[in-house]
Amino acid sequence: MSDSQAGHFLVQRHTHDGMRRVTDTVTREEPLEIRIQYSFKDSRRTESVAVTMRTPGAERELAVGFLFTEGVISRPQDILDVRMLGSGESNEVLIEIHPERDVESWRLRRATLLSSACGICGKTTIESIPEVPSAGGDGLQIPAALIYDLPRLLTERQTAFGQSGGLHAAGLMTPDGELSAIFEDVGRHNALDKLIGAELLKGGLPLTGKVLIMSSRSSFELVQKSLAAGSNALITIGAPSTLAIEFARSRGLTLIGFIRDDHFNVYSGEWRLVV
Repeated sequence: MSDSQAGHFLVQRHTHDGMRRVTDTVTREEPLEIRIQYSFKDSRRTESVAVTMRTPGAERELAVGFLFTEGVISRPQDILDVRMLGSGESNEVLIEIHPERDVESWRLRRATLLSSACGICGKTTIESIPEVPSAGGDGLQIPAALIYDLPRLLTERQTAFGQSGGLHAAGLMTPDGELSAIFEDVGRHNALDKLIGAELLKGGLPLTGKVLIMSSRSSFELVQKSLAAGSNALITIGAPSTLAIEFARSRGLTLIGFIRDDHFNVYSGEWRLVV
């Protein structure tokens, strides 16, 4: 874990044998401002679209993944350039978007959603969220025996987590259990955006035939991002929310979670599980 991702604090550590002072490695959390430059009519505009609290590292991938899952961009060709602003360890990233990409329509739709919906509060709101495709029939089959081993596979690849214990992981897995990519962040949504952004930049989307795995619980937003990236299966170590289950079932996504040594739950899309 690099110094840019961690801080070190002198703390009290209490055990049954007493107390001692130790130096603790703690995950660093810093804001990242995501700015876009796009064309509207005959001019170029630059504006801030989000500020997210994240663990430093993979800022470009995080910004690109965020813009993709938000519907601002849809393919690598929509991006002219991605660069950090300022010098040194910058907390601002700018994405220049191709003039032919219609960003203004996204801005208007986003403004309407923010003014008419008070959070994600039910089925009516789900139907007004920007469209994501339903899971397709890609023939994906997931061996049930593999699920039990996922916590270990993730932990072995989470190098930063082992030092701080404060990071979520998002991994990309083939049905035979090979982890082809893994990203960590203090925020579970950021970890997934980093992974999706990295795949988009190298032309790896859609994630057809691959499984997304998360060290966290699952939520509506993670289901939405998984579908947007073209994956038909999301597996999380923790349990899902009610809205995550409802949305996964409505879109045919396989959603698996609450993994323990002797059991796990399949909340949606059980036909992709091979027992």
